[in-house]
Amino acid sequence: MGLVINQKLVNDETGKQLVELCPFNAISYENGKLDIGVGCKLCKMCVRKGPQGVVTFQEDEIVKVNKDEWNGICVYADSDHGVLHKVTFELIGKAKELASVINHPVYALLIGNNCDEDIKELLSYGVDKVFVYEHEELRDFDIEKYANCFSDFIETVKPSSILVGATNVGRCLAPRVAARFHTGLTADCTRLEMKENTDLVQIRPAFGGNIMAQIVNPNRRPQFCTVRYKIFNSPEKVEEPKGEVVRVEIKQEWLKSNTEILKIEEKPRELDISEADVIVAVGRGLKSVDDLAMVNELAELLGGVVACSRPMVEAGIFDAKHQIGLSGKTVKPKLIITLGISGAIQFTAGMNGSDCIIAVNSDPEAQIFDVCNYGIVGDMYEVIPQLIKQIKGE
Repeated sequence: MGLVINQKLVNDETGKQLVELCPFNAISYENGKLDIGVGCKLCKMCVRKGPQGVVTFQEDEIVKVNKDEWNGICVYADSDHGVLHKVTFELIGKAKELASVINHPVYALLIGNNCDEDIKELLSYGVDKVFVYEHEELRDFDIEKYANCFSDFIETVKPSSILVGATNVGRCLAPRVAARFHTGLTADCTRLEMKENTDLVQIRPAFGGNIMAQIVNPNRRPQFCTVRYKIFNSPEKVEEPKGEVVRVEIKQEWLKSNTEILKIEEKPRELDISEADVIVAVGRGLKSVDDLAMVNELAELLGGVVACSRPMVEAGIFDAKHQIGLSGKTVKPKLIITLGISGAIQFTAGMNGSDCIIAVNSDPEAQIFDVCNYGIVGDMYEVIPQLIKQIKGE
């Protein structure tokens, strides 16, 4: 797809017209030759209003995939040395829901070593098949080796859709594999829907959260997407798992890699607000860093953690690991108290799945009151001390 120049029709007159016509200064005319540069935005002004036939727009031939050849919804089982990331279970729950629309099976793809416990756990969540790529050289994550195994799974099984957790591994692995199959990938989806023709509707915030984009990939398979942790709910475990285990024989060429892992060092455990049951989040309403003492006291009394909105990170008051929102983390605590946070969609998209939301803001028109369960219109500096007293029973 793109613009095509018929150089036979280019002369000083037509060249000058097109150069003046382009609103992005992307067209140049030198030494009798017309050229369209990287500044072109494909507005097609040169096609519609330029000299006829000099510049034309050529559509790529669309090769449609035979969707009947692709069957099943696969969840990539993100395992770190025998510990499955909880986003895997959330995706299995969503995969089962999507599969019920088109009567497809649900698969889990597991790559690693010493996988027996992971297999049992995956089966307990009701997947139809677990495809296992197990080898001692797959114990540690190596992008090339894992991508080779992933690619073999797609070529052999031909799943229609693949759901991957937006973990460090998932965000690294999914785009590499998707690129191998010349198919699209939608990152950080917040909703997924399935059409009866097996097209996966991948919904995610766009333009800073101002719109929700619905992305469909109708002409390629498989359909790839990544989803953040705490977006969907985990399903109930089944009492009598009936899923099948398919152990794939590893070929030596799959284990070739240009990367050699010399040593694995465990990072110190850091705060993960995604795992917290209680969160006290603070925003622009905080006047001074010194005032964090009362916020920390409130969080400590509730057995929770302190988080923040994006402006607090930009101001250097908090580390990014404390941030909730589209550019931070998604949380789903039992209780979240927001203090001095206006409630822009960039923030609320990261916490509106919380069981109970209590908002404190001095502005009665603040957007946060549209999503909270309980709202307090008031100054956080007056409300927090009162909450602390109530909790202490003073």
